[in-house]
Amino acid sequence: MTKEQEVMDYLHRNVFDPILDSKTASAKLKSGIRLTIARMNNLSAEKMVQYYWSAVIGTERSVGFAKAMKDEGFDRFEEILEEFRVKFDNAWLSRKIVIIPASKPKTVK
Repeated sequence: MTKEQEVMDYLHRNVFDPILDSKTASAKLKSGIRLTIARMNNLSAEKMVQYYWSAVIGTERSVGFAKAMKDEGFDRFEEILEEFRVKFDNAWLSRKIVIIPASKPKTVK
């Protein structure tokens, strides 16, 4: 699993999927989540982490969206802040991922 997949899996589990799977979440909220996912899918792991922190700090767009998430009863990036900070810290970002290719099956004669 790549670092990008790890970040996205975590955010899907903790923020995105509860909204996307909800029957009560507004169409506007679901649309905003899909847009966030699309934006983040085009980023490196480092940029994904920066995107997350920018959203928490509060951009003009993210403040209103975070309020809508809270008003509709969903967890926002802010609710997972402590775990995210520990899980995706600078040490994690600088760690190398080694991908070992699967070995070819041996043919038995």
